[in-house]
Amino acid sequence: MYDWIFFDLDGTLTDPGEGITNSVAYALKREGIEPPTRQELYRFIGPPLVESFMKFYGFSEERAHRAVEEYREYFRDQGIFENRVYDGVPALLASLREKGKKLVLATSKPEPFAIRILEHFDLDGAFTFVAGALMDETRTAKSDVIAYALKSCGISDPRRVLMVGDRLHDIKGAKACGLDSVGVLFGYGSREELTKAGATYLAKTVQEIERFV
Repeated sequence: MYDWIFFDLDGTLTDPGEGITNSVAYALKREGIEPPTRQELYRFIGPPLVESFMKFYGFSEERAHRAVEEYREYFRDQGIFENRVYDGVPALLASLREKGKKLVLATSKPEPFAIRILEHFDLDGAFTFVAGALMDETRTAKSDVIAYALKSCGISDPRRVLMVGDRLHDIKGAKACGLDSVGVLFGYGSREELTKAGATYLAKTVQEIERFV
């Protein structure tokens, strides 16, 4: 049914919980704020960072951008690798490629960081194209990332594309661009969140994703 499979990164292919929360905690401390528990910081995984600092801590846009720069001080060389690939992901990507599917990474993470993560975990060879945010925190909305990937790959029929992600931003971004979607339940979004956002399918495990392709 689908020729192209777009994958989110954080919470879908890898579990970045430790690195992202450590980076957020570092930024908050730089801003004079005592970080809450790691569990509370998990809500930063998925959405654009500027949006999250403004939403969760009431930062002005200027302060949120500064916090992102502080976040990157930790993330750039340490937090980026406090991460792990979900069990079954390499096998899934290999199987999909064997079936002739073209794989694209579509993430709100800055593109250079996403590429480094794929290379670190030897996943880069599976992807035809990598689409991410720019380092100036533009093109962070998932719909913008998906639209950029569609255009860059010359895809004219969105019905041939399936978006796989773990948060409402993935699902809503897919809908905005006319794509069906798989909401994965092993990441950081709940069944309620993904269902309410309008996921076409739900997958409990990595292996289950292939059923919908």
